[in-house]
Amino acid sequence: MRLTFHGAARTVTGSRHLLEAAGQRILVDCGMFQGLRKLRRMNWDEPGFEPGFLDHIILTHSHIDHTGYVPRMMKYGFQGQIHCTQATSELLELMLMDSAHIQEEDAAWAKKKGYSRHKSPEPLYTSIDALYALKLVVPQDFNKWVKLSSEVRYRFINSGHILGAGFVEIRIAGGDGSGVNEGETTLVFSGDLGRYNVPLHTDPEPLPACDVLIVESTYGKRSHEKESILDQIREDFERTMHKRGVVLIPSFAVGRTQLVALILRNLMRKGDLQDVPIHIDSPMAIDATAIYSRHLYDYNLDEDITSDGRNRLLPKNVTLHRTVHESKILNNLDGPRVIIAASGMMTGGRILHHLVRRLPNSHNLILLSGYQAVGTRGRALHDGAETLRMHGQNIPVEARVASMQGLSSHADGEEIMRWIGTAPQPPKRVFVVHGEPESAQYMAERIAEVTGAETTAPDLKEGFEI
Repeated sequence: MRLTFHGAARTVTGSRHLLEAAGQRILVDCGMFQGLRKLRRMNWDEPGFEPGFLDHIILTHSHIDHTGYVPRMMKYGFQGQIHCTQATSELLELMLMDSAHIQEEDAAWAKKKGYSRHKSPEPLYTSIDALYALKLVVPQDFNKWVKLSSEVRYRFINSGHILGAGFVEIRIAGGDGSGVNEGETTLVFSGDLGRYNVPLHTDPEPLPACDVLIVESTYGKRSHEKESILDQIREDFERTMHKRGVVLIPSFAVGRTQLVALILRNLMRKGDLQDVPIHIDSPMAIDATAIYSRHLYDYNLDEDITSDGRNRLLPKNVTLHRTVHESKILNNLDGPRVIIAASGMMTGGRILHHLVRRLPNSHNLILLSGYQAVGTRGRALHDGAETLRMHGQNIPVEARVASMQGLSSHADGEEIMRWIGTAPQPPKRVFVVHGEPESAQYMAERIAEVTGAETTAPDLKEGFEI
């Protein structure tokens, strides 16, 4: 049995964990590298394994840093099955088709404007590649054991994080008989862990007994803000409204947009914030909200959003902008108003066009709504950049920049430890992934100290015999 980390090793993106056991080659998550240019360039490298010889891909949830490399696998001959939960399969279609479209669009724009170093820039993959990948998807239910072979089985268990997200328990028959489950070796891949006692999503389910745990550490060295969202944003929000400015919120289309909309709705309904027009400018966010609405009665969504259906997910005065024409209308609208657009770290999408328009105006507010990875435009704004480069231009940053802390759908260090502590017994071996180097190393040392497990923060491409 061998486990190799082809992504999300001492970085927060590109999750790809290759498990080779009992004649099966299984890739858990197949994400795209994001952030720093050197990371993004890695998406163009050879994957480090032979996709054509993979038997299965198992996806913990739909976010692009866990799924965005899947269509690229088609170019390398992958023909196996892609496993995920039912809700993830619905969101996956949105995510992959949107990702392909953005890449095609960005490549065409780069060619038109001539700011690419390549004479004829190409996308990492096309919409056709994404469609081929989607044909291989096999949706599964939570908590249902699925046999991949006579010796290998797995199941999804609710991890909280976003709609459809599940950590993966894999059991492999055989071994030396010392496993926590008799006659089997048990591995658990956390994917991204959700939080405890937050709106929209339920708490992660307890960790089952396992021999090997692969756990994320995105916020491993940090604690989420305990101050209320209202106290964080009221002053900046009201100042912007008074100046008839625009509050521009870059937001992830899946999970984050729905949460931000739910929070704003409640604050405006109670009179804590001025009731102003809100615009959601993201076809994917609109479609994702519809998917959330179809799953309102799933057990991994909070029951407190189900009393009046979809209206609980969006403020009453929201306007949805799906087409390019509808998006362009926003360019001519002054404040006071709120615009929510993807992507959350400003790596692409419609948010870039709004930033070009709104950044140079000091009356506007850019309200960051979550973690901003190193190398992204979001991190640059967070760190006080005076200009932001987009579409070959350096745009001056005159707008005020603030953050809403505590909205992350990732567990922080205390919540990760809480989840690990729910296991009936500590794992024997732990690999800490999906975090910046300091965060991953910190979590590895803390887990080792608390559990006594042999704990490692692996390097990229590093493999281990289990």
